[in-house]
Amino acid sequence: MDAAPTRPTASDLLLSGSARRWYFGAVISLIWLLNIGQDVVERSDSAASAVAGIALIALFALAFLVSVPLSWSTPRRFRMLVPAALLALSFSLFPWVGWNVIASWTYVGVLVGMSILSWRVAFTAIIGLGAAALVVSGATWGWTTDILWLPAIIVSISLMMAAFGRTTAAMTQLRNTQAQLEALAVERERNRLGRDLHDILGHSLTVITVKAELAGRLLDVDPARARTEIAEVEELARGALADVRATAAGFRGVNVSGELAAARSALDAAGIAADLPSSTDVVPADRRELAGWVVREGVTNVVRHSGATLCRIVFRPREIEVADDGVGPAAAAASSSGLAGLRERVESSGARMSVGRSDLGGFSLKVML
Repeated sequence: MDAAPTRPTASDLLLSGSARRWYFGAVISLIWLLNIGQDVVERSDSAASAVAGIALIALFALAFLVSVPLSWSTPRRFRMLVPAALLALSFSLFPWVGWNVIASWTYVGVLVGMSILSWRVAFTAIIGLGAAALVVSGATWGWTTDILWLPAIIVSISLMMAAFGRTTAAMTQLRNTQAQLEALAVERERNRLGRDLHDILGHSLTVITVKAELAGRLLDVDPARARTEIAEVEELARGALADVRATAAGFRGVNVSGELAAARSALDAAGIAADLPSSTDVVPADRRELAGWVVREGVTNVVRHSGATLCRIVFRPREIEVADDGVGPAAAAASSSGLAGLRERVESSGARMSVGRSDLGGFSLKVML
């Protein structure tokens, strides 16, 4: 209970699932109070006295039922006040049953056990309660073996409930933690899906836009080339749709070799000279998917924002760089929300990403794998 970020209110806990499960078992245990009720009736000198005594027993039973959920909402350093109050309430029956009131102390011990106190405090309180019952029994009825059974019941049941209470609290905390982890997993998956869709559609739509513009310019001067570009636009659109479906299904994969080929086509359509590696062998096998995302987002950024005439991609051992000779880091980085998603993807994989000015005079995107 204490481990929760915010402590539940008393009203929340009185109606919680844990409280309802507690009520179910606790109501059954109230059968023990029937013996005390019988003593109250037998020792009452009038009907009004008997009714008053029974009413106090009912009040004690109700207080016992709600005291456990109430103690869970009480700061731990004050929780002993709850069983202390129930112990004080038990003495309201003293005018009817005298020191037989110690028969109700089992409920006080159970409350101590279920209050999820530290083991030292709970053990001391339960043993102290049992010792008090033993002293009262001995002083009242004599020091015989017959007085041992009630203190033994108080101590054994209370310690058992203390262990049960801790197990229940641990299971509740485990369920709460599991629910939080499930919520985090859903949020991570939502972010992953959004990031992947942004990266996929951003790249594909950028290339489609560039090729459509190129086809429009070529319609009058080179209809055959225009038809080729339009066919490629259609193919890109179909590919983008397939990628979106694959991403939504959770098995979208990116290959650095395929992204290099797509980069060459996108840069050519945008009229940007491409200086690309001839091989991807230097990229570690376990980093090829990440390298593909870097190439994809880097080239998309160049085509969209750089105003460059040259784009260079370099693969080094454990490093990838996408550089251009365009407007530079300030304008390119500020206008690209995709870089934020790429940084998240890179850092979540344990790699490092940096942006700055390239030696070509424009923008540089580097990822240390």
